[in-house]
Amino acid sequence: MDSTKGKIGLKELVAIIILNVGTKVADNTPTIFYEAFGTAAWIGILIIGLISLIPILLITKLITLYQDKNLIDIILHLFGKHIGFVLLFTLCILQIFTNINNTSIYTDIIGTMYFSKTPTVVIYLLLLGVAAYGAKKGIEYIGSSAWVMLFWICLSLLVILSVVFVQGEFNQIFPILGTGGLELVKGSYQNSSILMDFLYLALIASNVKSATIYKKGIWIGFVIILLAFVLSLIGYVMLFDYYGVRMFDYPYHETIRYIEIGFLNNVELLFFPFWLISSFIRFAFYLYLGALLFGAVFKIKQFEYVVPALAVFTILAGLIPESSVFSMNDFRVIFLNLITPIFLLFPCLLWITAKLKGDFKNE
Repeated sequence: MDSTKGKIGLKELVAIIILNVGTKVADNTPTIFYEAFGTAAWIGILIIGLISLIPILLITKLITLYQDKNLIDIILHLFGKHIGFVLLFTLCILQIFTNINNTSIYTDIIGTMYFSKTPTVVIYLLLLGVAAYGAKKGIEYIGSSAWVMLFWICLSLLVILSVVFVQGEFNQIFPILGTGGLELVKGSYQNSSILMDFLYLALIASNVKSATIYKKGIWIGFVIILLAFVLSLIGYVMLFDYYGVRMFDYPYHETIRYIEIGFLNNVELLFFPFWLISSFIRFAFYLYLGALLFGAVFKIKQFEYVVPALAVFTILAGLIPESSVFSMNDFRVIFLNLITPIFLLFPCLLWITAKLKGDFKNE
């Protein structure tokens, strides 16, 4: 039998990474960066990338060491049944909270920027309904969908950035260091968990055709993500200037409403569908990860059946805040600061434990 059947390859893995991490340039993440770093937001993401190199490198090292194992298997192998349960339960809670926060923000984007007369609950139901359908189909379906849409979504972003760099003013990116060198380093550390998705990606390592493909896909996606962030963060400031861009909760969507391409004025009608599709794929992947972790914690082999219940819980929890755009944005900043130590130190803990157990001797 083909051992790679039911697994994804390099192109699907890279597509999943780009659509799940890269689409953060189109939510409130740039606003968080501008508030923390000023005009040096693009330098901030580069420093975050450097800080994140160690945990990502250690995770890929572990995946390469433990062939055909994912993060769940590695945690149980290194820490045993009881401590492993606590660690997996913690990751599960963090992932579910992340999904609730992100879906709430994306629902607010759709409601405030495009469909202001549509009830929030309707938008939430449609967003999570489509995402739940994709998640229940499995990782192959999510990977294939991401790969099919990747070209068009990347093309739309390239077109937007090209127009922005033509219409924007380059001198508006100064001062280069923004809020200052010390604040830049401090803010970069606090917001490093922006890239925590690279830790959660280890959960699907056993669904990738080989550890080598996984490792290659992670680093290709990592470089593309950093490039997309740098260009986008520079572009938003060039178009609106620093004081202008800080007034926006969602700079990407303000950008596609502001720019003009030839005789086309309402160009957001061209780009919004691609962003919406990428959002469906992103949350399908998040629901899949949540169900995977939930299944691992509570010993549910057919964890895909948990997806609908998880989607309903996400909707109910996401509708609790009365003022989503403010409360969830503020919560996200606090949440990112709190989970940064987990992202940076947990891979180190795994690597040290594997080293002490002598597993690297068999490498």
